[in-house]
Amino acid sequence: MNSLASRPLPPGDSSLCILRTSAIGDVTHVVPLVRTLQAASPSTRLTWVVGKLEQKLVGDLPGVEFIPFDKGKGREGMRAVREALAGRRFDALLHMQVALRSNLLSLAVKADRRIGYDRARSKDLHGLFVNERIEARTGEHVLDAMASFIEPLGLAQTEVRWDIPVPADAHAWAAEQLPGETPTLLVSPMSSHTVRNWRVERYAAVIDHAMARGMRVALVGGPSPAERALADQILAAVKHAPLDLTGKDTLKRFMALLGRSQMILTPDSGPMHMANAAGVKVLGLHAASNPNRSGPYSDRRWCVDRYDAAARKFLGKPASEIAWGTKIEKPGVMDLVEVPDMVERLEACAGFLALPLGR
Repeated sequence: MNSLASRPLPPGDSSLCILRTSAIGDVTHVVPLVRTLQAASPSTRLTWVVGKLEQKLVGDLPGVEFIPFDKGKGREGMRAVREALAGRRFDALLHMQVALRSNLLSLAVKADRRIGYDRARSKDLHGLFVNERIEARTGEHVLDAMASFIEPLGLAQTEVRWDIPVPADAHAWAAEQLPGETPTLLVSPMSSHTVRNWRVERYAAVIDHAMARGMRVALVGGPSPAERALADQILAAVKHAPLDLTGKDTLKRFMALLGRSQMILTPDSGPMHMANAAGVKVLGLHAASNPNRSGPYSDRRWCVDRYDAAARKFLGKPASEIAWGTKIEKPGVMDLVEVPDMVERLEACAGFLALPLGR
C-alpha cells in the first residue's frame, strides 16, 4: 500500500468523494480542504458524505454535493447512503474517519483510489478499507492532518479559509438578541466530553467579572436536557445574570451570534472550532486535551493551557513524553484551570482588541 506517492486526479471532469461525518469541530476542519480543492481543481466534482446534524452547518457550501448520514438510524441510515450513491464511481475517496461505523459506511463509496490515514492513526480495521495512506506525521493540529489528505493528489493546503455561509434570517435573529455594538462574550459551557467541562462556580465567576467590566455576556448551548441543566446551574450561581440563549439558536444562528461577538469562553468543543472559523477570539479551557492538537487553529494565545500539568499529575510524566493526541479525561482534570488564569486571559484579549470596557 502506497503512503507517499503523489498523483493528480485525471484532468478535466474528475470526481472526488469526502467521507467525514462527524463531529462538528472536525467537520469545520474539513471546510478549508474543500476550499483548497475548489481553488486548485475547479472542474472536480465534490461529494461529501456528512452527518445529518453537521450538514446543517456546512450543507450550503457552494459547489459541493452533500449526502447526509443519519447515524441515529443505524443500518437504515447506512442503506440510505448506499442508495444515494448507487451506480456511481469516483476517481478518489478521502476516507477521513477511522471509526468502525465509518469504515463500513465507506463501502458505499466506489472509488479507484481510497485514501486513508497512516498506520499509526488507523484503528478499527481502517487499513482494510483504503488502498493509499497519507504520510505518517506527529505533532500536527487536527486541521493540518486533515489537510494532508490532498497531498496524495499532488496538492497542498497553503491557505486556510472557511467562509461558512450564514443566511440573512440567522443574521436578523442574532441582531435581535445582541443589538448594538456592546463588546460581547459568549459562554458555551458544555463539551460532548463532559469531563472537559469546567466547574459551574468558575464559569459564574468569569461571567460576573466580564459583566462588571461592562461586557455583554450571553450563555449559549444546544437544546439537550444536559445543556439546559448546566445553564440553569450557572444562572443560579452568578451575581449578574447574562442573556440566556441556551437552546434558542441553531448552528447557523450560532454562527451569526459569533459575528456579533468578540470572544467566546468554552472548553474543547465544536463551538470552539466554529468560533475560530468565524474569527472570534477563543478563551479556551484546556487540561484534558492538548490545545496544540485540538485547540482553536488560528489563535491559541487566549487559551489557558494546563495540559502539561495534567500529564504530570495524572500520568506521571510531562506532555512531551506521552503520545501525541493522548486525552487526559480524568475526573477533576479541569480543576487545574483556575479562575484567575482565565480572567487574566480575558483581560489580555480585551486589551489586544482595544475593547472600550469600564473599570
